[in-house]
Parts: sequence; structure tokens; C-alpha cells
Amino acid sequence: MYRKILAATDGSAVASRVAEHAAALAKATGGELTFVTVTEQAPTFAAAEIGWSVPSSVYDDIRRANVDRSRAILAAAVKRSGLAARTVHVEDQRPYEGILAAAEQIDADLVVIGSHGHRGLQLLLLGSQAAKVVTLAKVPVLVIK
Repeated sequence: MYRKILAATDGSAVASRVAEHAAALAKATGGELTFVTVTEQAPTFAAAEIGWSVPSSVYDDIRRANVDRSRAILAAAVKRSGLAARTVHVEDQRPYEGILAAAEQIDADLVVIGSHGHRGLQLLLLGSQAAKVVTLAKVPVLVIK
């Protein structure tokens, strides 16, 4: 039924459960498993806004740190799954946008995503990436709490 499963990971405890569930589904269905992690673009500031300019090397350092962290997160997810899963790192997008783009890129027929369960003001400020994926995905989405 599910031949191409995309599992979103951010390295959190919830993402560990996502890896376990996605791996169990992939094993049960004989499907391919791909993990995705997304890093957002670093904020940019105009010199007039902050009174001084940020050297471009700072943005290069942030990008390298994001790539290194993403590699570690993806490697941990693959290890936790116990499968020869593929990995995708999407840069400079909001998490839900990157997850949806990766789902299209691999032609996924199921997305597995975690929900951190933010409520109230925290939900208002952070938004719900899982809710956006559920709302906008073209394929079924399994939400792990």
C-alpha cells in the first residue's frame, strides 16, 4: 500500500517516535523510507535596522552549522529506523514547505510527521507545522504525538 514513505525529523523526542513508526510501516509494506529535515533561512538585517552590518561570513557559518546539524539529525533517524533509508535536507524553507516539497520530490504516498502538541500562545507564536502539512499535503499524513 505505502511504497514511498517520507518521515520528517527535527531531532526531537517526537521525531524519534516518527522514525520508529515510519520504519515499522516500511518493513510491513516493503516500502522505501526517506527521512527529511528542513532548515529555515537565517534572518537578514539591513544595516539601517540594527545600526551596523552583519558580515556575509556569518551567514556562511550559519549555513554550514545547519548542514552539519541536519546531517547528524538524519544519520540518527536512519540509525534509529534500522533500515537503509534515504535522506533529504531541504534548506531555506519553512518546515512544512520543505516537507511538502520533499514529498513531491520523492513521489511519496505517505508522510509521517510528529506533533509537538503546542497549545495556546505557543501555538499562536510558533504555528503548527504538522497542521499545515496535514492541510496542504496531497497524500495521506500520519501524525505521531
